[in-house]
Amino acid sequence: MPLEPLAQKEIEDRLAELPGWSLDGDRIARSYRLGSHFAAAALVVHIARVQDELDHHADITLSYHTVSLTVNTHSVGGAVTRLDLDLARRVEELAAGHGAG
Repeated sequence: MPLEPLAQKEIEDRLAELPGWSLDGDRIARSYRLGSHFAAAALVVHIARVQDELDHHADITLSYHTVSLTVNTHSVGGAVTRLDLDLARRVEELAAGHGAG
């Protein structure tokens, strides 16, 4: 199936299933708060593993207790695609296991 930008309605519907994720311009975004810097760094390492597995990468910012992500698909002109939402769903699963809120 060719990769195509998603319609605004589909993005909104899929984001409704991903608490904390939102549309930020042409990207989807989420920040997680963790109990320590080490916990935040560990989450980043696990996210990196999933990104390599999916061959799709978010922009990640690691702060003291916070991990922030933004993602879109460059190969379709920087639009949101199913890959972005698949990555967000996988990150949500990881974050829960790290106690992120």
